[in-house]
Amino acid sequence: MGKNIGFISTRFAGTDGVTLEASKWAQVFRQMGHQCFWFAGELDKSPERSVLVSEAFFLHQKNQWINERILGKRVRSSEVSDAIQSLKTFLKIQIKEFIQKFSIDLLVPQNVLTIPMHVPLGMAITEIIAETQIPTIAHHHDFYWERTRFSVNAVGDYIRMAFPPNLPNMEHVVINSAAQEELALRTGIASFIIPNILDFDNPPNVSDERTLELRQAIGLSPDDKVILQPTRIVQRKGIEHAIGLVKDLDDPRFKLVISHEAGDEGYEYADWLKTEAREKGVDLRLFSIRMRDPWNEQPGMKSEYTLLDVYPCADFITYPSLYEGFGNAFLETIYFKKPTLINRYAIFVRDIEPKGFDLIVMDGFLTQKTVQKVKEVLSSSKRRNQMVDHNYQVAQRYYSYSVLRRWLNILMTNFFGMET
Repeated sequence: MGKNIGFISTRFAGTDGVTLEASKWAQVFRQMGHQCFWFAGELDKSPERSVLVSEAFFLHQKNQWINERILGKRVRSSEVSDAIQSLKTFLKIQIKEFIQKFSIDLLVPQNVLTIPMHVPLGMAITEIIAETQIPTIAHHHDFYWERTRFSVNAVGDYIRMAFPPNLPNMEHVVINSAAQEELALRTGIASFIIPNILDFDNPPNVSDERTLELRQAIGLSPDDKVILQPTRIVQRKGIEHAIGLVKDLDDPRFKLVISHEAGDEGYEYADWLKTEAREKGVDLRLFSIRMRDPWNEQPGMKSEYTLLDVYPCADFITYPSLYEGFGNAFLETIYFKKPTLINRYAIFVRDIEPKGFDLIVMDGFLTQKTVQKVKEVLSSSKRRNQMVDHNYQVAQRYYSYSVLRRWLNILMTNFFGMET
């Protein structure tokens, strides 16, 4: 019997990692015969399958007012506590209506019980799970203790209650082994590791026409070579190393293209990168095209570009992140069979590197030896093909939809028993 699955978060829109991963989970749930529904403060899902409550968005003015008074502070006033409780009560009513409207059998909170960007929403969901005992799979992408901006706060009591809650009838899913260990140490909560995934059993359909169209939209000529940085413009992505690489390649045909917008963490870093590129003589192109989530099945959204249109434009990928919870862009790079330079961030070293991928790696800084390896891969199609084909096979073994399907079957069996 198919179940009604209720995804819940502050945002399911655009191309952030949580939105993309939730869409992939939904795709696999649908393949398993279940129906999926959505609740968030910002949404680009089908309206007849979703509930939009703007107060649930982390940038809603009520939540921003609260965050200004609890983050970076040690003490909160009773006025702030009242505001949190009031917004929590309002959101509880909305979530209950969502559960009733779509007869939700299983809740899947996406990162909303993980990182306290919206404290009242996390508390509302926690209380509903405690009161109704609704089966819940909480999918955790990045915990508050991994981010310095949450290290000083005035809501330690609420965080211990809801980020994440330790309740019966809940299963917890994390995306890497470090998170699994820390969660157990800090809260006593056991969890499953389910890494980010992609449909490696079905290679991408690449449209040459779309690729050409997009190259022209970026202002590229046929001779230009694209070094793609497929991430948001935030400091932990280490994009200055990509600028350094293009400078050292020392060929005017190479253009550095960044695929996502700035904004989630301000524009200062983006401005600094533009100056840095200008000073080093690197041709930097920022996408001014709003991209949509390629795994979102809402009809009528075909005209916009997706991530799946961007990768085929690239000749080489840079991924010099200083920190990642897992690394969606890494998997996408493998999926589109592109050679890549990757910085050995902690989770990569621990969880991904032992799988045996063939990559060009750097250790926090760019050496001439590394640059030489990039040049070799760019100039030899034999080396390139050998590298990308091997990587695709490794990823198919460990990060395909069938891996997720197996885990979800186990979790569903824990709640609902074996399907007859």
